[in-house]
Amino acid sequence: MRLTKKNRKKLLEQNDGFSKTTNYDSRNSRYEREYHISDGKLYIQENGETSWADSRYDRSWFASDEEEHRFLYKYLEELDKEELD
Repeated sequence: MRLTKKNRKKLLEQNDGFSKTTNYDSRNSRYEREYHISDGKLYIQENGETSWADSRYDRSWFASDEEEHRFLYKYLEELDKEELD
């Protein structure tokens, strides 16, 4: 199955409520990302810190087309794929 814009939209709509948490840890930084599908959109929330003393951050955004495509491709096996072309 190709992840065309139409198929990505359908996947997001029929997987409302799906969420996934990922972690990244290196010598100088670490973060945790939570991906959540809601109302046909992929929402990303990231909490992290770097090696600097006051470097904690918390940010959130709606995924770009590229981020959406990468996420859906990576977790396709965990998603409901009924009714797709």
